[in-house]
Amino acid sequence: MCMAALTINAADKITLIVRGDDIGSTHAANVACIQCYRDGIVRSVELMVPCAWFPEAVRLLKENPGLDVGVHLTLTSEWEKMKWRPLTHAQTLVDPDGYFFPMVWPNQSFPPKSSLKEAQWKLSEIETELRAQIETARRHLPRISHLSCHMGFAGLDPAISALVKKLADEYGLATEGFLTTAKPFQGWGKAATTEERIRRFVTSVEQLQPGTYIFIEHPGMNVPEMQAIGHKGYENVAEDREAVTRVFTSPEAKAAIQRKGIVLASYSDLKQEH
Repeated sequence: MCMAALTINAADKITLIVRGDDIGSTHAANVACIQCYRDGIVRSVELMVPCAWFPEAVRLLKENPGLDVGVHLTLTSEWEKMKWRPLTHAQTLVDPDGYFFPMVWPNQSFPPKSSLKEAQWKLSEIETELRAQIETARRHLPRISHLSCHMGFAGLDPAISALVKKLADEYGLATEGFLTTAKPFQGWGKAATTEERIRRFVTSVEQLQPGTYIFIEHPGMNVPEMQAIGHKGYENVAEDREAVTRVFTSPEAKAAIQRKGIVLASYSDLKQEH
C-alpha cells in the first residue's frame, strides 16, 4: 500500500507501528500477515521459528523484502490440537510428550503443571533454545531487526528478561522495549464484530495526538486450518483473527491513516533513527 508523501513538522508527527504476530505458526497466519503488509497497514511481523510453517514463512518474507521481521522467541505451545517442540534438547522446558508447555503462567482453564512457571526450568536451556531460534532465523533472513517474546514469557522472571536483553545486545537486535516513549494504540478495544472493529479503529486513529504508538495483533483467516485450533477460553480463533486481517486491510482504516498524516513505521525504521 502506498501512502502519499507528506511534509510533517517533527512536533506534530504521529508514528504508528502496526505489528502482525505469529507468522510461521500456520499457513493461514502466513497468508494473512503478508496480505496485511501488501494490501494493508502492517509494517512489522513476528516470526515463530519452531513452528511447522516456518519454511513457508521464510519463503514469503524473502518475496517481500520491505516487510520488517522480528524473531518471536517461543517457549510455549498454547493450542490444544496443534503443538510445537524446541529446536534444542531442553528437558526442563517441555511436557512429558516433548512439547513446549501451553502457558507461561498457571491458567485455570488448563490442568496443573501446564505452565512454564510450574516447571523447574533451567536458564541455561532457555538460553540455548533462544540462541538456536535467533540463529536459525538469521541464517534464512539476515534482515531480522528485533526480538519479541511469544505470550510475554520474559516477564516470568528477571533472569529471563535480562537474558533476552543480553541476546539482543549480542546479536545487534532491538527489543520490544527499545522505544521507551512509545504508547499503546487503543485500536478497537473490545469490539466483537468486524464492522464495529473497523469503526472503532478509525475513531481511534482520528483521536491520535503527536507521538509514537504501537498496535499488536494476530492476522489470520477463517478457514478450516485455523478453525481447528484453539484452547479453552479462546475457541473462536479463526473468526477473531480473520477480523484482524479485515481491519488491517480495510479501505476505511487506510484512508483514516492517510487523512491524519500518520507515518506507518516498523521496528527497523525506528531502530535506524535511534
